[in-house]
Amino acid sequence: MVNAVAATAAAPDPAAPRGPGTVTLVGGGPSDPGLLTVAGHAALLAADVVVTDRLAPLAALEALPPHVEIIDVAKIPHGRSTSQEDINRVLVEHALAGRDVVRLKGGDPFVFGRGGEELDACHAAGVPTRVLPGVTSAIAAPELAGIPVTHRGLTQGFTVVSGHVPPGHPDSTVDWSALARSGTTIVVLMGVRTLPAIAAALVAGGLDPATPAAVVADAGRSSQQVVRGTVTTIETLARDADIGAPAVVVVGAVAARGADRPAEQRPVHA
Repeated sequence: MVNAVAATAAAPDPAAPRGPGTVTLVGGGPSDPGLLTVAGHAALLAADVVVTDRLAPLAALEALPPHVEIIDVAKIPHGRSTSQEDINRVLVEHALAGRDVVRLKGGDPFVFGRGGEELDACHAAGVPTRVLPGVTSAIAAPELAGIPVTHRGLTQGFTVVSGHVPPGHPDSTVDWSALARSGTTIVVLMGVRTLPAIAAALVAGGLDPATPAAVVADAGRSSQQVVRGTVTTIETLARDADIGAPAVVVVGAVAARGADRPAEQRPVHA
């Protein structure tokens, strides 16, 4: 179990050794501890403090020495949420107190993980940093469901976009019409809630309504679930299956691949 504590940095201990601490951003991959990189695992074992997300491979924390402080800064949809400013402050304050801090994130720190913002905050405070890439769910989730994001004869590329705001929203910078005409696999992260609007925008942009689509939920976990349909049916199918976050949406010819197999690939460590 994760020993979650309040998402505020503890006051520096006057007796603690002073000196330059560090912050290491570690991409934890899609929840399965078996997909954490060797370098990421080594960084965890060497840490004084681990600041973790809810989608990180939490089982990997169970093997840490008892002196390691684990700080839970989860952002839970429609629940408690730690602001990015508070997370940045926690990282900086612990590092300036001389501690080696690991920021453990699900997926990859630089793929919709706000790792760049955390890196900027550390640099501004003069904290030494390094980044250890992780297995991004944009590729891993489809792969764990037997869906390749590229496949010879079907598609020569893939595009990864965020669906946290719907098409037409003032904060959206995605050209959905261009995506509809791109001929590439479309991978949408954080798009379960906005899936109806995304599907409608893609079809309005010229995408064939019969284009295969899939949703992969809880990728890398024993609860992994895959729903397949077309771009016009996938939202209803996902809703009927009670699919929720975290989930990855795949739109394109590759989404139909593997549908005739008896079972999708299972996590490395169920």
